[in-house]
Amino acid sequence: MNRRNFIIQGGLASASMAVGSRGWALPSEEVRLTILHTNDVHSRLDPFPMDGSMNAGKGGVAARASIITKIRQQEEHVLLLDAGDIFQGTPYFNLYKGEPEMKAMRMMGYDAGIMGNHDFDAGMENFVKQLGDHGKFPILMCNYGFEGTPMETMFQPYKIFQKGPLKIGVTGVGIELEGLVPSALYGHTEYKDPVVHANRMADELKKKYKCDMVICLSHLGDRYTEDKISDESFAKASSNIDLIIGGHTHRFFEKPREYSNAEGKKVLVNQVGWGGLQLGRLDYVFSTGGGKKLDKNQSILVEKNIVE
Repeated sequence: MNRRNFIIQGGLASASMAVGSRGWALPSEEVRLTILHTNDVHSRLDPFPMDGSMNAGKGGVAARASIITKIRQQEEHVLLLDAGDIFQGTPYFNLYKGEPEMKAMRMMGYDAGIMGNHDFDAGMENFVKQLGDHGKFPILMCNYGFEGTPMETMFQPYKIFQKGPLKIGVTGVGIELEGLVPSALYGHTEYKDPVVHANRMADELKKKYKCDMVICLSHLGDRYTEDKISDESFAKASSNIDLIIGGHTHRFFEKPREYSNAEGKKVLVNQVGWGGLQLGRLDYVFSTGGGKKLDKNQSILVEKNIVE
């Protein structure tokens, strides 16, 4: 049985065992889901150096891991996601080509991630090796055609996460690589329209697999002055996507941005800068009948003194 069929059959089996149309055990039950996310960490494993700069002492995987552990102790249902550019930016990558970055993400328990443009910087074979040997979390991409490349068997177009009675569908989209990444590094990877493919995937997740929420990880970038697909234009053209977790443009959002999608429904976009300086946190409350609302949001500053 291949990975796609396993996910599909697992989702259908979960749905068949659920009590009621959406799996709620009690008529008035509410369920909380905490979504934690990062983007554009760029190999920043250590805190920023104590050099008097504005970021001195901030960031680092040890402090982030402590925050994540504490939240998992407090909340029952947690998803931890990354929106790409895991690699490139410190000597760790130059020396070890992504091994420590992937090991750190595995130890923190990342549920899924996507590829950003810098994740191709040491070649696809290297990304596959580091992911397979040390990462071991799914890479979710629905708009890259990886046929005939080293990534062909190392990605999924989506994954469904079961959190209590909730089914959370997650997919991902990547930026156009031509002109941004040397062609020798991405090889035969085919870039496909992110709106078309993400909407198709979200429609399947919502209608066929009855997901309570659909999240899209994006490395398209926040917004541009030129005519170029961005998270903003993607959100406005989307359908059946509830939340877009973005990256690439290194923007620090004070709170998620809200847009109306192609059907006039609300879709949120969030991004937490770069370098692992912040950890995004979005807490949703789900109620019977499929209703959900964002209860609170935080951009948590990652620094040692807040977890001691």
